[in-house]
Amino acid sequence: MAEMNLKQITDKLNSEFTGDGRKLVFWYDANAEFSEDVDSMELMNAKVLHLEKDNQFYIKYFLECEDKNTNYLVYAPFAKPNIRENHLEDTIRYSKEFFADRASLLALDLGIDEKYKPVLQHYIKFFANKDRTQKFYDLEIEEYNRSTIEVALMSVLCRNKIALFEEVLRCVLIDGGLEDNKYMLEFEKYDLLDAFWQQVDMAFGYSQSDPTLEKLVMTMLVTYAANTINMDMPQTWKNFISYKSGNIIAFMDNLMNSLIYSERFDELSREIDQKYGAKSVIENMETETLIDSNIFEGIDEILINWIISRLENEDVNAKLSGKIIPEICTERRKKHFGKNYRIEYLVLENAYYIIAAGKYEFISGIDNLVKEYTSSAFNIDRRYRYFYYYLDSLDDTTKFEVLRDLIENIYTNDYLNKITVNWNMEMNEAEGETGLVLQRNFFSKYIHFAKDRVVVIISDAFRYEVAYTLFEKLQADEKCKASISAMQGVLPSYTPLGMASLLPHRTLEYNDKYEVLVDGKVCASTEQREALLKEYKPNSRCIQFDSMKNMKRKELREIFTGQDVVYVYHNQIDARGDATKTENEVFTACEEAVKEIHDFMRRLSSQANSHHFYITADHGFIYKRDKIEASDKISGASRSNSLGQRYVLSDDTWNTDGVCTTTIGNVLGNDDNRNIAYPLASDIFKVAGAGQNFVHGGSSPQEMIIPLVEVKVERGKKETSVAEIALVSLTSRITSLNTTLDFVQTEPISDVVKETQYRVYFVSDDNEKISNENIIIADKKDKETVNRMFRLRFSFKNQNYDKSHKYYLIAYDDKNDSEVISHEVMMDIAFGDNMGFFD
Repeated sequence: MAEMNLKQITDKLNSEFTGDGRKLVFWYDANAEFSEDVDSMELMNAKVLHLEKDNQFYIKYFLECEDKNTNYLVYAPFAKPNIRENHLEDTIRYSKEFFADRASLLALDLGIDEKYKPVLQHYIKFFANKDRTQKFYDLEIEEYNRSTIEVALMSVLCRNKIALFEEVLRCVLIDGGLEDNKYMLEFEKYDLLDAFWQQVDMAFGYSQSDPTLEKLVMTMLVTYAANTINMDMPQTWKNFISYKSGNIIAFMDNLMNSLIYSERFDELSREIDQKYGAKSVIENMETETLIDSNIFEGIDEILINWIISRLENEDVNAKLSGKIIPEICTERRKKHFGKNYRIEYLVLENAYYIIAAGKYEFISGIDNLVKEYTSSAFNIDRRYRYFYYYLDSLDDTTKFEVLRDLIENIYTNDYLNKITVNWNMEMNEAEGETGLVLQRNFFSKYIHFAKDRVVVIISDAFRYEVAYTLFEKLQADEKCKASISAMQGVLPSYTPLGMASLLPHRTLEYNDKYEVLVDGKVCASTEQREALLKEYKPNSRCIQFDSMKNMKRKELREIFTGQDVVYVYHNQIDARGDATKTENEVFTACEEAVKEIHDFMRRLSSQANSHHFYITADHGFIYKRDKIEASDKISGASRSNSLGQRYVLSDDTWNTDGVCTTTIGNVLGNDDNRNIAYPLASDIFKVAGAGQNFVHGGSSPQEMIIPLVEVKVERGKKETSVAEIALVSLTSRITSLNTTLDFVQTEPISDVVKETQYRVYFVSDDNEKISNENIIIADKKDKETVNRMFRLRFSFKNQNYDKSHKYYLIAYDDKNDSEVISHEVMMDIAFGDNMGFFD
């Protein structure tokens, strides 16, 4: 009960107890509206005496025999009995009766027009509870009529803080079931069911003689479908289509796109799908008509099956509504249900680009081949990597089996074998000179004369296409300035020689045991490499990445402070790929390597005062998912002195078809005439116990084009950012002159997330402000997302809005002078509309 009502009643009662003589006042409260309040009333000159139906004789005795002097308010929480049954009738004759009309008091207190008093009286049972009544007051409704009163009553029962019917319906559908809904039971208890369905009719155009929540949801889903599927709805659905599609679309979009309610929306959609067989209906529609619809989950399954069919037939020109397959995949995986099929769409997108690349065309000139690979052809390797990266993350890949076989055949036979043969033929023609910087000249060219501290991160088997992924990630990092180039790797393209080539040296050679020597010394261990590095750079270190992963800031500083150059050895890809049990995880290792290296650089820049980095590799790799049959392997390598799957080091000369040779001296720039043999194509030698999917050591762009990524990270204090805000639901349509939107502060305030203030408002495309302006102070520290939410109410100018014009929701950060949200919306408001209210 509102305090103003109590005060009015109390003042009126106190006036009855003024003057001389004893006063008795009887108050029969027929609906027990004030039973919870009567004892809290501050009566100045009287006491409260509670009358019950079964204590009338006692009250009569008490008033006329026991206490004849005290003023009493005799309160009865029931209607006054008739004369025959009222044993206090004679006492009442020389006393007074008090009448309190709660409906009148509510109307007076809230400023409600007298003509709506019958509405309040109709729902007077609701106001019998003090807490409910106070919550009704707290809604602070600006204009009262029958509609706003009834919506407010329902809002209180739904525990909403604002009186909007859309919020009432959202609460009913989200927090309760479609049957035995707890809120509908509450509405029935307070005689609000008819009002609820009348509001549904006004807002969403759903009206039936026997309305149900299930049929309402079906109506909303079908209406949404009818406006997003480009064909006439089947006859069985036509009766469900509402004429108020705009309101329905806006409401459903809000549920679908909500960070909080989207899961419940999915449940509702699936529930209706199962009940009414929506999937079977959709399956009979033309696939092209479904491309823009997103209301049922089954639509994405239909589209995915269509794409698989087109790709299996290598139909890369296939389109739906003018959109090619990658465009479909990109758009669909961003949509509501499409997010559930994100992995499938990414598998298909990568498959498309492999198929679209078609058969590899030979390129003349090694310099042209290098340019082609480093600018575009590497993407085929990357697409192949991501095809399997995403495919392997699916629980069931049955539907992709035929497509997988096709991809494997195209990649291996039409691309990998051909580009490798092309590479080796052109390399031979150019006598092993690609025109790239030689890997063995890395130190002298990039490190020796560096003026600031340089951290060299050498990631084992970090091939060019993986490095390019890192490069793109760095380009998106505002703290990093990055560039990428390539070097010509050594042959054999394996760790012992690749690691040695990146060290400073005067001589690089093999001894009689085919051990790699740098300046005559073995360099197989980290300690041996550090000793060699210190001969050229006394203030230097060599260290394994894994030993630093869990170091604290102080420990990191001790390693890097005072050093001119630090070599960091990172081994994620090669470690996984070289082990037979895990070689099929190598593409997962590539993703992890990119993230680890990026995070590591950011960490060193903030904790170890190191800002200049080079990321490179000892060698690349070739990976094919299908294993090579033993009969297809190159035999005869067993007589060599040192061998791997992709190379042979030998004192003897090779004359075998499909095998190329060069001398160690040609590779290392010395007079060593011993031979290096390697497959002309992407084949492997027959080597006992070796893996077959992940290989390196040979000559191919994938193995020998070594990436070199240079990164400079901006210096500065510990990175901080301001607290950001986001719309909870990505509203795309405004349908009312008064609209409420929910925002969330995305992260709590902390030492790295600082508070700020935003102005939020709507503007037209010519920058005219068309709404009120709200202020959000983003200063919440609560870790629970729900406690960092803001609800803003926008009132729009009552004017004509053109649906063809663009309007924007703007959030502006004044402290940092930046516009952080510019979200386009459609203004779908009819000028002069009464906003759906009725009197």
